[in-house]
Amino acid sequence: MHRFVTGATGYIGSAVLDAIIKGGHRVTAIARDPEKAEKLLAKGATPVIAELGLPKMYLPLLMSADAVVHTAFESSPRGVQVDRLALETMLTAQRDAMAADGKARAFIYTSGVWVLGRTTKAAEEDFPLDPPPHVAWRPEHEDLVLAAAASGLRPVVIRPGVVYGGGRGIVSDLIKDALNGIVRVVGPGKNHWPCVYDHDLGDLYVRILEAPLAVGIFHANDEEDERVSDIVEAIAGQVPQRPDIRYMPIAEARKKLGTYADALALDQKVRSPKARALGWSPSQTGVANSVARLVEEYRNAQREKNE
Repeated sequence: MHRFVTGATGYIGSAVLDAIIKGGHRVTAIARDPEKAEKLLAKGATPVIAELGLPKMYLPLLMSADAVVHTAFESSPRGVQVDRLALETMLTAQRDAMAADGKARAFIYTSGVWVLGRTTKAAEEDFPLDPPPHVAWRPEHEDLVLAAAASGLRPVVIRPGVVYGGGRGIVSDLIKDALNGIVRVVGPGKNHWPCVYDHDLGDLYVRILEAPLAVGIFHANDEEDERVSDIVEAIAGQVPQRPDIRYMPIAEARKKLGTYADALALDQKVRSPKARALGWSPSQTGVANSVARLVEEYRNAQREKNE
């Protein structure tokens, strides 16, 4: 089957790309420059050099795909606007393609569990949304994708937890800080993060792609309900010299990080029943249980970057 992937050189996207290719699927993926295109080619994907915000550069290839996997997000002041434009254009293109050849198509949109806000109980996919300002725009984009079901498209929204592994992401930032001698935590660290290993997340995307009846919202996390302070302590115990751990008051964190601070301070317990119903079972259960491996992955990623 032919899959079209956006964001395939990004953190989540690269893990998803690896899993899709490993699953035997043919992949076309967007690259922003020739260097990234070479990396995609080396992995076995067919690259197309294009900008997410300029859909005309990639629409013909997208329309020939059986499924679109959208993991990209442009980190710029125009990021939300670009995402909205890309969604509207890609969904319209898929509807036109279905009308032209009658073949079923799927669209997977990557959101995140932060849209849930603070959870008062273990949150499943039907939990009411209360997003912090940092991701207040996401529910509207989720709804745009889900509404495409009315035209016969198979829409899926995946909400990953805090992704870890592979030397990138929020947890890797904590590892980097620990190796540098000081870790700053937003708030007292008693809040829970729902986490998911990057390879396990990629596996879920493949399971959903290969399940014709999989539709709607899917949470993706390991359900370990880890406290941030426990994650940080586990990391501190795996670096050569124990770092200084500083817990920043939320007001101070907002001055440094803006709306991102409130997202990091969310207290969330999340469940993924729809994913587990597909047979998905995370291979890594908890950051604290995997820290030795994660530190090594971070170091390997740094070595590769410097080569």
